[in-house]
Amino acid sequence: MTVSECRPEDVPDLVASAAALFAEDGGRHDPFMDTGWPAREGRAYYADLVEDPACLCLLADGGGGHLVGRLRRPNPLRPGAVTAELESMRVAPERRREGVGSALVNAFLAWAHEHGANETTVQAYAQNASALNFYRTRGFRPVLVTLART
Repeated sequence: MTVSECRPEDVPDLVASAAALFAEDGGRHDPFMDTGWPAREGRAYYADLVEDPACLCLLADGGGGHLVGRLRRPNPLRPGAVTAELESMRVAPERRREGVGSALVNAFLAWAHEHGANETTVQAYAQNASALNFYRTRGFRPVLVTLART
């Protein structure tokens, strides 16, 4: 299994993986999620990220999944935090339990460290127990809780 940084020619594969994530995760856990967004807006959005040095876009070989991460601008309320945010990640269902997710996260954490991040963050739906467990076993812990009433 190989994880590689996306090149401009990889954007369609990145969009396809992101679209699947929107459908599988957002569509299941968020009644307001626009699951059609990747098809409409994804190509331009992800093409910009691939070219942005403050962003990391990774693909696992064979359609195994993706990860998008970015460095966040300094926050004047938390001046000591240099934050790298894991914006989105998906592992194809048929590739789960093969180490794809770990390889993607490990590459992201190494990139974040190389770019001076002293904090990494990720958001996951509270109802997605498997995602929460995955991230906890990789050292992430809850810091903030967002409560919503719909």
